[in-house]
Amino acid sequence: MVTQKLYAGVKLRETRTSLGLTQKDFAAKLGVSLPYLNQMENNRRPISTGVVLAMAQEFGFDVTELSTSDTERIVADMREALADPVFSEIAPQLADLRLTASNAPSLARAFLALHRAYKQTNERLASLDEILGLDAKRNTLSPWEEVRDFFHYCNNYIDAVDRAAEHFSHSIGLTSNNISAVVDHLAKRGITTQIEDLPELRRFDPASGSLKLSNRAGAATQMFQAIHQCALVDQNDLLEATLDLARFQSPQARDICKIGLANYFAGAAMLPYGAFLEFAHETRHDLERIADRFGASLEQVAHRLSTLQRPQNKGVPFFFVRVDQAGTITKRHSATRLQFARFGGACPLWNVHQAFETPGRFLRQLAETPDGVRYFCLARDVSKSGGSFHAPLRRFAIGLGCEIAHAPALVYADDMDIKNAAAFEPIGISCRICDRKHCHQRSVPPIERAISVDHDHRGILPYSIG
Repeated sequence: MVTQKLYAGVKLRETRTSLGLTQKDFAAKLGVSLPYLNQMENNRRPISTGVVLAMAQEFGFDVTELSTSDTERIVADMREALADPVFSEIAPQLADLRLTASNAPSLARAFLALHRAYKQTNERLASLDEILGLDAKRNTLSPWEEVRDFFHYCNNYIDAVDRAAEHFSHSIGLTSNNISAVVDHLAKRGITTQIEDLPELRRFDPASGSLKLSNRAGAATQMFQAIHQCALVDQNDLLEATLDLARFQSPQARDICKIGLANYFAGAAMLPYGAFLEFAHETRHDLERIADRFGASLEQVAHRLSTLQRPQNKGVPFFFVRVDQAGTITKRHSATRLQFARFGGACPLWNVHQAFETPGRFLRQLAETPDGVRYFCLARDVSKSGGSFHAPLRRFAIGLGCEIAHAPALVYADDMDIKNAAAFEPIGISCRICDRKHCHQRSVPPIERAISVDHDHRGILPYSIG
């Protein structure tokens, strides 16, 4: 068995800088020579086992963070950007991308920001309607994508907000479906809560201190919206401080992210980290039992499972995604090596698309991505009623999964043939960057590969991939 060498120079350098140590002092504490430390920090040598142990013993460092940096996310984003036809003649090799992401992540992010600006400019030039009324400020990342990137590169875990939510939950004695505890807490803040027939989920009047929740929403949604209001009232300083650190480029992005942070607080309060993680382990991640225990929806539970990345107390690293009927990804996060396409839909071979055809059932899938990594995938439809005959039914499907090494920790993986290579279905990320030559669901050729057309032969595709 070949052990993969660990190159984490950027993380090592960041750790030393955060501790305020010189290279000489840091090397002494790690028990290595100054030249050896310099070589490790510049990724010319892998980090040795002795250094890993020394970091854990000397500084209490969570060594798992050395292998869970942003490198894979950056590589996935760069591969997708480089699939643009403008790079067709000069696209670098995957090894070069990994080297850049590992040694110069700031440069990689600058490249991604530049490509996004280029792409957005081209999209605007393609439509006169979009050009009219635009100003120079629109040549930046859209506010929505900017906020998505913030959560993406925070690994979807905001420690201060998560811990504040956990403390809030314990302090008011929040239990499953106990919205009265939240209502009482708001009352102490001078806010009255009423459940009425509203078309929207939540309506708050700051002048009168009146909070109204829709009786058309389920109990889990009502609870979530009530706690969301608590976050805005009680934790405003914390939310604003977090937004200050994010340094968004536009006020719109800041406003959107504040909603996201309040939502994060609500989810973390309903599903407090310690109790939730313990029960998830106890039930082997049985979503229905967890949802019943905490009075949450299946989507809330699945989303929360993907955020359990607290240092020194991490859960199973999951990916989580929500798609609509058109296959468009409306929510995405991954604590695994699987990264989703930033634009367009998910691979049609992935079981999340089949969930619409089998409502009310969990679908299981063993899948393998083109890089050879194998996953256990779970999918389920999560239709949302509008609460009345004339209100539209919102149909979504959620996907949750982990790398196959963690599959035994999931009740859903029982009786799955995880040791049989033939049982794994080939899936991809995006057709534009997928190297599979014989995929029967391919929509477009991979940009990084040459294609040839034979007028006298027709296979599954009208072309062959070089």
